[in-house]
Amino acid sequence: MKRICVFCGSREGHKPVYAEAARTLGGLLAREGIGLVYGGGGIGLMKILADAVLDAGGSVIGVIPQALTVREIAHPRVADLRVVGSMHERKALMGELSDAFVALPGGYGTLEEFCEVVTWAQLGLHRKPCGLLNVAGFYDPLLAQLDYQVTEGFLRPATRSLVIESGDPERLLMAFSRYRASVTEQSIGLDQT
Repeated sequence: MKRICVFCGSREGHKPVYAEAARTLGGLLAREGIGLVYGGGGIGLMKILADAVLDAGGSVIGVIPQALTVREIAHPRVADLRVVGSMHERKALMGELSDAFVALPGGYGTLEEFCEVVTWAQLGLHRKPCGLLNVAGFYDPLLAQLDYQVTEGFLRPATRSLVIESGDPERLLMAFSRYRASVTEQSIGLDQT
């Protein structure tokens, strides 16, 4: 695994554990020689994560739409900052550059970006692992919702298994190393049976 894309908040959240998780993940990526691909921002968890990778001597690629270079304040320390025209271009480039995807805590953007790459996996557009770093149970309600979607017949168990979860960054990376995509036409409902 050469690079992992991390989606995360442009805010730090209320609990210090979120920032600590971003620092821990960033340091781990650098130690493992795995490059970071992220949204290019210099604020919130985005900044903390990128700084942790850079401070540990790791590689960082930031991808940010032109319109957000001021709002999210493009990270001044990221040498490989790729400015694109739109959010769609941002997500496409981040997906192209990455071998896996992680979501740290965040808001609407984090959820939207993560759900999109999981949907791409469901549709067979990529076979890359997608994981939630479930810091202090932050993603417990989302995981419960996904389980409920299985119960109610909107997700198949194989589709649900596309989302890997751990509260520990090292365990999440270990799960990524063992990941084998299992989505088939039957698991996404294309067989009509």
